[in-house]
Amino acid sequence: MDEPGLAVRRKSCPGSVRKRSRAPVQPSASCSPVDRKRLNSAEEPLAEPSCGNDSEEDMFGDYDSFCGNDSLLAQVDDIEHKYLQDEKLAIKPPGEIIPGNLQPGLPQKKQVNFSITENTVVLKADKEDAFQVGETDAVDNNQEQTDSILDELPSSQLLYFEKMHELSSVSRISPASEGRNKCVNTSLEKIRSTSSFYHDAEHRKRPTDSSSDSRSDLFKTESLKDHLKSAMTGNAKAQTLQVSKTKQLQEAVLSEEICVARKTIESSSVDIGPFYGLPSKVKDLFRQFRGIEMLYEWQHDCLMLESLQQRRNLIYSLPTSGGKTLVAEIIILQELLCRQKDVLMILPFVAIVQEKVRGLSSFGIELGFLVEEYAGSKGRFPPIRRRIKKSLYIATIEKGHALVNSLIETERIDDLGLVVVDELHMIGEGSRGATLEMTLAKILYASKNTQIVGMSATLNNVGDLQKFLQAEYYTNNFRPVELKEYIKIRDTIYAVDSKAENGFTFSRLLNFKNCENVASMLCKYLKKEFRAHREKEKQDLIKNLKYIGNGSVCPILKQTVPFGIAYHHSGLTNDERKIIEEAYSAGVLCLLACTATLAAGVNLPARRPLHRVILRAPYVANDFLKKNQYKQMIGRAGRAGIDSAGESILIVQEKDKHLVQGLINSPLENCYSNLLLELTKGMQTLLLSLVGLKIAVTYEEVNNFMCGTLLGVQKQLLSKERSLSEIIKDGLEKLIEKGLLKGRISEKDSHSKCTLTVTPLGKATYKGSIDLAYCNVLYRELKKGLEGLILESNLHLLYLTTPYDTTSNCSPDWLIYLRQFNQLSGAEQKVADIVGVPESFITKKASGQAIRKNVDSAVVNRLYLSFVLYTLLKETNIWSVSEKFNMSRGYVQNLLNSAASFASCVLRFCEELEEFWVYKALLTELTKRLTYCVKTELIPLMEVAGVLEARAKQLYNAGYKTLAHLANADPETLVKMIDHLSRRQAKQIVSSAKMLLSEKAEALQEEVEELLKVPTDIPETY
Repeated sequence: MDEPGLAVRRKSCPGSVRKRSRAPVQPSASCSPVDRKRLNSAEEPLAEPSCGNDSEEDMFGDYDSFCGNDSLLAQVDDIEHKYLQDEKLAIKPPGEIIPGNLQPGLPQKKQVNFSITENTVVLKADKEDAFQVGETDAVDNNQEQTDSILDELPSSQLLYFEKMHELSSVSRISPASEGRNKCVNTSLEKIRSTSSFYHDAEHRKRPTDSSSDSRSDLFKTESLKDHLKSAMTGNAKAQTLQVSKTKQLQEAVLSEEICVARKTIESSSVDIGPFYGLPSKVKDLFRQFRGIEMLYEWQHDCLMLESLQQRRNLIYSLPTSGGKTLVAEIIILQELLCRQKDVLMILPFVAIVQEKVRGLSSFGIELGFLVEEYAGSKGRFPPIRRRIKKSLYIATIEKGHALVNSLIETERIDDLGLVVVDELHMIGEGSRGATLEMTLAKILYASKNTQIVGMSATLNNVGDLQKFLQAEYYTNNFRPVELKEYIKIRDTIYAVDSKAENGFTFSRLLNFKNCENVASMLCKYLKKEFRAHREKEKQDLIKNLKYIGNGSVCPILKQTVPFGIAYHHSGLTNDERKIIEEAYSAGVLCLLACTATLAAGVNLPARRPLHRVILRAPYVANDFLKKNQYKQMIGRAGRAGIDSAGESILIVQEKDKHLVQGLINSPLENCYSNLLLELTKGMQTLLLSLVGLKIAVTYEEVNNFMCGTLLGVQKQLLSKERSLSEIIKDGLEKLIEKGLLKGRISEKDSHSKCTLTVTPLGKATYKGSIDLAYCNVLYRELKKGLEGLILESNLHLLYLTTPYDTTSNCSPDWLIYLRQFNQLSGAEQKVADIVGVPESFITKKASGQAIRKNVDSAVVNRLYLSFVLYTLLKETNIWSVSEKFNMSRGYVQNLLNSAASFASCVLRFCEELEEFWVYKALLTELTKRLTYCVKTELIPLMEVAGVLEARAKQLYNAGYKTLAHLANADPETLVKMIDHLSRRQAKQIVSSAKMLLSEKAEALQEEVEELLKVPTDIPETY
């Protein structure tokens, strides 16, 4: 029977007195060095002593000590001596600890082991003189169990094992023991990395053979007794860790993984994923959100262009519906995710900006970037500088220009890694084209690291644009759906045929006459059976139109919608357009008769075999259709993956037949610079901002800059009478005359280094994006307002923020003018006198009397429009206001949008002039009211992209009253609770709300970090 082993027990006693007691030791015949650790819960505990005060001599504290037991030490010495005398015994190195149990059946009678429990360490001695470990020991023990056992050992004991392991270079190492060594070494490494007691340890290779003399010398160097003493002493002195080593090791491993991941991202190349350098998740998101399984061949070729790989500027052109936007979005995601730079995407219209914000918010939520809207009155200048997340700015042309100006001024233009321009051909269209040209020219001049990518379906003189943008060009004629073009003249349909002599050939006859209202005419000739198709959904559509019109619905829509037909033009309100577009996309409506709004790029896909576009007249307002506009419109017919073919029909009167022939046969229009055609919005505005932003402050620098514009590229088209340098000189002199610049440009010093500076008024003008034609007038009116601003209502402020350029299209109804004037209070009527429109003038105009005193018609019209806005803010109902003033709903809607945008410009104008400090708070609130024009409680909901007044009312009534409510809403619940809300729309609303909430939270966090940032220039005491 085995003799009882010796045990060391740890026990904490609450008492004040402690004595030592030692268990009696029965001598053993032999013993061996420590070879492994094993749990031994069956060991019999010794009798516990009484507790008492610790003495300074008792350095082991609550441990029962056996160090003073001579018999134990004698046994240890005896065992050591006997093993050293046996030269034939294959000795395993002491450092080779075998965790767990030995395999059964080994040729040994008794094992020496450490049995470890939480409070007990037991040393057992074998009866046999010989000790050996078979080389066929199992090596597939569980690594986690090994680590756990070693983790529970005191640090000093593990250090002892490690030293033994390093010193033992005398034994054979079997494959099995190598596995065990590796297991132990791994655990030792973990302990070494988390303990303050250990330093770097070198792993050395062990020789396979050694002599008995070397083994004897080894064990003479340090006896087992000495090691046991030092180990126990180290245990007593070591501090007890507050947390387990296992937990520390887990945390260490996690920290190491995070560190490695960060280093990988920082040091990685552009390509960090399999999907065109993007993670695989991006491909999954395109499949989930867009239903895109694979790219077209041209899209793949375009994305693999060397110019894109090397981040050179690029222009690419394909027919409408070819998939240009998808390529742009992939390039945008590459910049945001791989290169960690901000991106600016410029789109032509507010509606398209809002659509794109809704569409990309879902990507931003999933991939960790922000989507910020810059349209109308929305947008921060300069934008918040994000420390972690990158931003995608989606902006209109005007807002994009203001954004670039603010980035240049704050020296942050290099943060902008990419600028994407959709509908690049608009660079040749009026004042907006001039603004786009200025924006791109400034980016090219101020930042050499910002890439520019432009796309369009209708480009002709690409060479000039390539030279201007320093870009390469890619084009393809790919169109996924066949497009058939037709012209209707009287009762005949002609097919467009470029090979024909006059451009089109006879196709078929119609058996009905032409009519002014295409939609109404078509309904008369459709069978009644058409009404039965999706009848309930059509009735719901009419109810929804009636709801957003506060009980009113257009009689034409009421007639045509049951047949699945509607119209789409600028006379509709934003809510009406959105509902009609959604119904068309869902297939409830099968035909739309559209005006030029279709050329804006609004996607109206139809889920049926044929998608037809009918243009009721070849005119945009009073101007005949251009080839670019025509191609944009008909390109909407037939969408990939939805239609098998597309048709376009242009309805033409006989008198316009020759014009249409010219339209069909003519090439696309060239893009020419509009900087000279729009002087106050073009050339002069550009010169002012160049000096104000310090991009160019001398005549020579300005001249160098202008050579890099599209105008500079096309300067050969200028008249021979005036050169580009003369035009620049005249522009600078006019700015000096207006008091916007300081300096002098004369014939003698035009090429000198005379520095130009901007005046406070000039700075306010370009930062507020105020048209130079009106900047002085605005300043005088604001200055006059300080003398007697009427604050009883917001009428006076509304007059100051009514856009100047809207007055030319206004023709007041004088009876309505007088009626609205008489409904004002006495204080409000004073506003008319202050601005220069006396009551007598309005009365005489209404009664048809002759007017002797001249009154500025622009002021009269502007006051009339301010009456419209004033009534609109009071009633918040576009339908009732349009009826009161005998205006179309669309006109009132556009007036409201223009006023909101101009109010934000006036606000920035006033912020730059100290004397107008009083306007800052007043205009901030007014801008918000004009932007949303709803009751105050609906404003938080309408901040979400895609949520207009009607939808905001529905959400509010359903209990979604804040942005947080929407951000945390369940799309499925929204679909059930909100009428006429599709699942796709619900997901977009929730994603947009999450994005807006995230953006606001990020902004607040940035502000907090900025406030807590320690200044670097704190004064020090010397």
